[in-house]
Amino acid sequence: MNSRSQLATSKQMPLDLGVEIQRDVNGIEMGVLENGIPFLTQRGLAEVVGIARFAIQGITKEWEEHYDDNILGKDRISFFKEYLNSRGFNEPTLHLEVVLNGKINYAYPDLVCMAFLEYYAFESKADSTTALKNYRKFAADGLQKFIYDALNYKPGDKWKYHHDRVSLLKSSAPDGHFTIFQEITGLIVDLISADLTVNHKTIPDISVGIAWGNYWTSNNLHEQYGQRVEYEHNYPNYYPQSLSNPQRPKAYPDSALPLFRQWFRQDYLPTKFPKYLLTKANLLPGGKAEAIKIGGMYSSKQLPPPTVE
Repeated sequence: MNSRSQLATSKQMPLDLGVEIQRDVNGIEMGVLENGIPFLTQRGLAEVVGIARFAIQGITKEWEEHYDDNILGKDRISFFKEYLNSRGFNEPTLHLEVVLNGKINYAYPDLVCMAFLEYYAFESKADSTTALKNYRKFAADGLQKFIYDALNYKPGDKWKYHHDRVSLLKSSAPDGHFTIFQEITGLIVDLISADLTVNHKTIPDISVGIAWGNYWTSNNLHEQYGQRVEYEHNYPNYYPQSLSNPQRPKAYPDSALPLFRQWFRQDYLPTKFPKYLLTKANLLPGGKAEAIKIGGMYSSKQLPPPTVE
């Protein structure tokens, strides 16, 4: 790796976020992440803006070094901060590191690409011919539409993963018992509605099930409600987890359902759910800031934790 490419390397780890599609279209490297975010590679962004890659690498490095600066001036990083922060982008890096074919790729989201375009079209003293031409091209319909159309990409059904699990598990609960998946369907619907990618990498019932199982065990709830029982659980065959089908998670006595719902509303949602959501921030278009916002949806509903008699 040469010194110029080293400038682009941030301290972030490659994200557990796949590339849905990536191609070189007329000399411009572009793609779409599995959460629907369109991007240009660093090489593609340099081509669109009409500048050398080292200029993009330099701004990327400056952004990271001055991320915590609160004072805005007339320098170029102040322009990027004002442009991006005002549009809800507050990430510590300008690009996402994703792995494609075993190699790390620097994916610059469409919003960041437009910041580069506007800066070099109107603010920089460098030759603005290419940047201005492409800025005008993308201004009408947006860079997202340009990338989607160029790649012939159509977003998939964001409900498919959840609906397929609902269909597969709808009659899985043993008589007299409830399952965690069935009980938290409302939460999953909220997440999908908030544009969190719910798929084989986002399975909230595992998080809830572990936390509730610990609560159940630590409070010896079997003495009051009876024993948990195993039931047969299967993932749709296109989930990687389906290789271990059938799994044998726990179902809980119906008599404990009121306590579970109280615990879920008063303990899990306000205290544990936000932490879980932060681990999925890379699947949200708005990243960490959006994860915090969604995670706070239930904080105002926080009540004293449930009591066990």
